[in-house]
Amino acid sequence: PDAQPAEPQAPVAEPETEAILCPQAVAAVEQSDSFADEHNVAVAETHAQQPLSVEQILAHAREVSARDAAEIQRDEVSRMRQNFAAARKAQIDVLVKEHVDNGGKAEEFQAPESAEETEFNAIITAIKEKKAAHLAQIEAEKAANLERKNAIIAEILEMAKDTDNVNRTFPHYKELQEEFNATGEVPATDETDVWKRYQEARETFSDSLKINKELRDYDFQKNLEQKELIIAEAAKLNEEPDVVTAFKNMQELQGKWREIGPVAKDLRDEVWNRFKDATQDVYRRYQAFFEERKAREAENEAGKIAICERVEALDFSQLKTYNDWEKMTEVLKEAQADWKKFGYASRKMNNALFKIFPRNGGKTH
Repeated sequence: PDAQPAEPQAPVAEPETEAILCPQAVAAVEQSDSFADEHNVAVAETHAQQPLSVEQILAHAREVSARDAAEIQRDEVSRMRQNFAAARKAQIDVLVKEHVDNGGKAEEFQAPESAEETEFNAIITAIKEKKAAHLAQIEAEKAANLERKNAIIAEILEMAKDTDNVNRTFPHYKELQEEFNATGEVPATDETDVWKRYQEARETFSDSLKINKELRDYDFQKNLEQKELIIAEAAKLNEEPDVVTAFKNMQELQGKWREIGPVAKDLRDEVWNRFKDATQDVYRRYQAFFEERKAREAENEAGKIAICERVEALDFSQLKTYNDWEKMTEVLKEAQADWKKFGYASRKMNNALFKIFPRNGGKTH
């Protein structure tokens, strides 16, 4: 099962603080895997080729394990595990058949230990540990970034109180802005609040200090020119046919917008509203995309639940001969074939269904 982004909601913003567009939609894109990656996985699985052998999958696992943690996708690891289980089952099926052909009973067969399986499990464990360490490092860095950004905000607010030393504090104020923008990401739960407080601190500094009018007007004009360019780029995104690409590009524009300082006070509402209006079509299309996706997921979920119930209802207690087991195997293969006809269900149900169906399908051995 692969990760899926949460649904976007309509943006709520206060022009005075130039709030971040649609925090819920931002959170959707910043979840574990991108929506575009998930789309690529679905396409790859739809066009699946011939099953891989245990040796091929093991070789691929070694290659994945050698990568940097950031380059290892969770979906790829999940697919490797599913493929390995299928390939290992195919090996055992062959051994069972040979055992029966030589006069043995299928139910008495015991699969020999597999060095490949032992190595594969060790590789998967190592990948999990590598990913966990990588995520822990990222979280630690985000916490340190949050601490530094809070310190910068506090320093800007403190400087805003010193109205008699504009020429001395203004250059340092610009340096603090550059440092804030250069500091990396903070925890997702703090991002909106940090940006809002930072924007308020910048506006407090710009509005409260008795700074030189020429210097202030120059700074406002430069910010206005940069924001005009972003508004023009945002408007062009309405012509982008791929809604996922349009949304991701819009997120990048939001990041650029937040890095630019305020414009003249009498223009702030007007400039902000123009930028917000330029994004509305992208958000409407993104919302419609999710609604359509939900409808497809509901259909897939109902179909997969029906298959699970069908398999759950099978009676294995009456299987006495090898032919009986072979017939039941064909029934399960038909159920598996029907399963593959359905796409993804919701993320929560997809995880639950994948746990249920393979367990039922494994009763043949």
